[in-house]
Amino acid sequence: MEIQLLNEKHAEAYWQLRLEMLQQSPSSFGSSYEEAIARTNPIEVTAERLAQNGSYTFGCFDDGKLVGAVTLVREGALKMKHKASIFAMYVAPDHRGKGFARGLLQAAITQAKAEDGIEQVMITVVTTNETAKGLYHSCGFKPYGTEKRALKYNDEYFDEELMVLFL
Repeated sequence: MEIQLLNEKHAEAYWQLRLEMLQQSPSSFGSSYEEAIARTNPIEVTAERLAQNGSYTFGCFDDGKLVGAVTLVREGALKMKHKASIFAMYVAPDHRGKGFARGLLQAAITQAKAEDGIEQVMITVVTTNETAKGLYHSCGFKPYGTEKRALKYNDEYFDEELMVLFL
């Protein structure tokens, strides 16, 4: 397992993983596969996002193949610069249970701690995803609320647990 900060050179591999995550876990992400494949120039847009200031996407590689990723985004507004959020946490199903997700999450937390002024990291998780909730709790995240009906997919609602890690 190798974890590294992704950049624009990883755009195509990340885009393919992004499509996989939206197909494999549609209830876990705010975006949908249908929306993703309808985008214009997705590789170029992905490359721009991977190079964006204040946004850090870490990838986990197994034998040179990107099998997991997580993104940390720092808030830009003056009154919210003390916060960052974690998005798009995913590990391919055949690589789960092997420490990949924990490694990715730790990389994002380490990056947040290295950034001047970040005091807390936010994350959300669908309340039925016990595995992810267990990981986040074990890394120090604490729940502070639940957003009812946070997501709606195929006429089914999904609540999200809101969590914070104070650095």
